[in-house]
Amino acid sequence: MQIPIFTVDAFTNRPFSGNPAAVCLLENDLDEDLHQKIATEMNLSETAFIRKLYPGDDFTKSSCFGLRWFTPANEVPLCGHATLAAAAVLFHIQKNTNSVLTFVTLSGELKARQVEDHIVLDLPLYLTYPQVLQEVEELIKAAVGDMIVQDLRYSPDTKKLLVRLSDAYERSVLEELQVSAQRFLSAEKTGKVKGLILTLKGNSSGKHKGHDFYSRYFAPWYGVLEDPVTGSAHAVLSSYWSEQLGKKEMLAFQCSCRGGELKISLRNDGRVDIAGQIAIVLKGNLTF
Repeated sequence: MQIPIFTVDAFTNRPFSGNPAAVCLLENDLDEDLHQKIATEMNLSETAFIRKLYPGDDFTKSSCFGLRWFTPANEVPLCGHATLAAAAVLFHIQKNTNSVLTFVTLSGELKARQVEDHIVLDLPLYLTYPQVLQEVEELIKAAVGDMIVQDLRYSPDTKKLLVRLSDAYERSVLEELQVSAQRFLSAEKTGKVKGLILTLKGNSSGKHKGHDFYSRYFAPWYGVLEDPVTGSAHAVLSSYWSEQLGKKEMLAFQCSCRGGELKISLRNDGRVDIAGQIAIVLKGNLTF
């Protein structure tokens, strides 16, 4: 059996930066267990599987497809960067002629469209709520030690904990922070956290001016110690920072060692547009 597969770096326009995802184009149904086996083999934070919804569908002409995402360990309900990567394969490699693509996923219908040199994802926007420090104190200590935490929020829909560091810190402090995400597993006692976001307000002056906020994201509960650039985390960050900054249009940068930039636009329908660029770095076939 042969399955076309691609590796796409998302939220960047340069190869070997941004967040890599593998994308498989399924001409026919795939045995259920093979999805996980392929994702484990690819060993990237996400492998996306695009499938036809009806027998007559065509990757170059149809506008609606099924989409699933798997980490090396399990299936996940939402992955932004792998959706960006999937849209890139359809738009750029399959030369799909539609202006908007719709993906049927575990998180409902997601749409992707091309706007100049970006692909824009229409994602759910997730609200955050104040989180009591005592419940998660050990986890935060494992993450940031004695650093000053300015705000603490929780997103029940995504099970993500948002930790905002003090505005007194520069971006370099977040970038240089040494994190042992494996320790989070034993430090998290509530069972309700499945992702940890560290975030910092942008600096309006200095060499990095222009970004409204910075972040890093850790999900060892899903087998991902640190994710380079995370669309789903920005579906949480967008609502928080929009409220804090009083802005609906924002530019964000995720400060992993690979790094990536996200253009954010809150919509009037309670969702969020997150746009990024892509670089296709590998084209091939899985053979088994």
